Amino acid sequence: MSPLLQTFANGSALGYRSRSAVAGSYESIATVTVGSGGAASAEFTSIPSTYTHLQIRAITNNPSTVTNYITFNNDNGSNYSWHYIYGDGSSVVAGGGATQTNMTSLIYSSTSSNIFFASVVDILDYANTNKYKTARSLTGWDTNGGGSIHLRSGLWQNTNAITSIKVAAGSGNFAQYSHFALYGIKSA
Repeated sequence: MSPLLQTFANGSALGYRSRSAVAGSYESIATVTVGSGGAASAEFTSIPSTYTHLQIRAITNNPSTVTNYITFNNDNGSNYSWHYIYGDGSSVVAGGGATQTNMTSLIYSSTSSNIFFASVVDILDYANTNKYKTARSLTGWDTNGGGSIHLRSGLWQNTNAITSIKVAAGSGNFAQYSHFALYGIKSA
């Protein structure tokens, strides 16, 4: 069964809680919706260690910048790495960074008024204390003839379980109606 059909079958993606989660199902942990005036960041704290993986689903707009940052457990040390590839239908760009103080642009933003980027970030084995943490994202936007698609990944060189996640705007604020949802994924 496909993950989407399985998710709808157990109802957890629709906001309903079942008594026991089906392996591979998504359970809502928390959401943040930006109000009027915007917000410089969205943060998830006290993340339980009862899941195998985490997923952030976001729609974002930031009039100041497309670049946003993710950090785990309030760690701003130089132990993050990231890389990306993206295309817009006519060109492709790739790059990355090592020994960084955050994971850059796993969640991207549009700077155009009323256009929002959609992002899905998977954080793998977030509670495993025997390995470094990795994340991957698929993000993009479309304007009926324009837009881009981005594949990005990040590494946090730390074996601690992830108990908090902060998504911060590179500058300015996330615009009103930007939305962040954190899900836990049960093991198969």
